[in-house]
Amino acid sequence: MVQQNTFAQVSVGISVRIAPPALPIYTQPECPVDGYMWQPGYWAYDNAGGYYWVPGMWVAPPRPGLYWTPAYWGYVGGLYGFYAGYWGPRVGYYGGINYGCGYYGSGYNGGRWDNGRFRYNTAAVRVNTTIIHNTYIDRSVVRNNNNRISFNGPGGVTAKPRAQDRLAMKDRIQPTSSQISHQTAARKDRNSFAKVNNGRPATPAISRPSVNNNRTSASRPGALNQEQARPQRNTPQTQAQKQQQVQHQNPVQREQRAPQQPRPVPQRQARPQAQPQRQPQQHAPQQARPVPQQQARPQAQPQRQPQQRAPQQARPTGERREGGGERH
Repeated sequence: MVQQNTFAQVSVGISVRIAPPALPIYTQPECPVDGYMWQPGYWAYDNAGGYYWVPGMWVAPPRPGLYWTPAYWGYVGGLYGFYAGYWGPRVGYYGGINYGCGYYGSGYNGGRWDNGRFRYNTAAVRVNTTIIHNTYIDRSVVRNNNNRISFNGPGGVTAKPRAQDRLAMKDRIQPTSSQISHQTAARKDRNSFAKVNNGRPATPAISRPSVNNNRTSASRPGALNQEQARPQRNTPQTQAQKQQQVQHQNPVQREQRAPQQPRPVPQRQARPQAQPQRQPQQHAPQQARPVPQQQARPQAQPQRQPQQRAPQQARPTGERREGGGERH
């Protein structure tokens, strides 16, 4: 069994003296998104709580063309060691464990990549046929048995790694962030632990990761997250600069408008006098043209003497429209 440890995926450093519980029997949920791959459920271990179940789920690969090699437990040197799953261009060794749903102990018979698209073998896996149409049927690869053993070694499965499993080890790609978050969420759920559910988890499988990831993208945390990170870093800086500029400029404008009413008044009167100009049509256009450029100061004084009522009406109308404009 030492040779098995050499060819298996890298262990996460967890060794337990007690064998993991048997695999629960459950119905695979339908694949919800074209291109998603099936990750079988498995038993993980927490030092404080013991074994807990990580539900099976459909998950997006890091990129097209990759397959998922499931995690498994292997007995070596009197201890049960956990070997984490990984992505790669081919399916590697997963202890000979029969997880079902295309993972019958070696390789994967639930589908294959074809010209950048994944074709699902509906004889082995369940998919939503209203969304996914790239399917085929091959019943010759299906293995139906009642083997629920969850570990490799004495008293469990005795399968050894094949030559092609060694090649798969060379091209390992780590689990995606959604897969890691999925296991973390299972560890935080008390009902996932075997000492609570007696080896029969209430949620053995889900259709997709409950964390958003969003999201597919989520589902694809590599290049997509890096591309999204760039605008997120620049955007708050530019917005913060703009807000600072506005905050510094607005008090200055308010201070200038308070003591020097003639300067902002002609600028505001040009807009609100569009409608009141219809009544005094002769005076309004003459004031609108010269006031903002040169005659703003001289005309501000004569208007106050002969036309005291007109500017009083123009100021409230300007304030109302400015306020209405801010609402829009």
